[in-house]
Amino acid sequence: MTSAEHAGERLAAEDASVIQRQLGRAPRGPVTVAHRCPCGLPDVVRTAPRLADGTPFPTLYYLTCPRAASAIGTLEASGLMREMTARLDSDPELRSAYEQAHDSYLADRGEQARADGVAPLPEGVQSAGGMPTRVKCLHALVAHELARPGCNPLGREALDALPEWWRSGPCVQPPEPTDPTNDEDVT
Repeated sequence: MTSAEHAGERLAAEDASVIQRQLGRAPRGPVTVAHRCPCGLPDVVRTAPRLADGTPFPTLYYLTCPRAASAIGTLEASGLMREMTARLDSDPELRSAYEQAHDSYLADRGEQARADGVAPLPEGVQSAGGMPTRVKCLHALVAHELARPGCNPLGREALDALPEWWRSGPCVQPPEPTDPTNDEDVT
């Protein structure tokens, strides 16, 4: 499914329930599931560029799986972000690919703003994770790569460095199956 096709989707009630349990709170601005963990549960949501009150939301793709988030936090603490940022300065091909990831992210965010009928975010607050010049948040870069496979080279590197967080089973208990003819829209 393309980014434009995701833009008009809405989050099913069953997925919203899982995401709330993953985060330990109600999610802010979720639009749809952008990626599912190998266990079948959501692990990345696509969010609204602006919250209901008009406040810009800090990222388009939000990682929801607590196990993945914890593993990424360990990578961040290892100094990997500094190493990646240094490589951006010395590797023109990597820098170009990262800039392309940034452009793709901006296009996706613009599509979502149009689908939501809201003004696009002002320049300087549209991207995430430090793109396009540095690495500031591996959670955002991994979420981007999961949602758009092959799009974010540093998100891919971080993802490849992670343990298989799903191997021990779902991070939260999946909901009981519901009647598919009654798939409530929560947004």
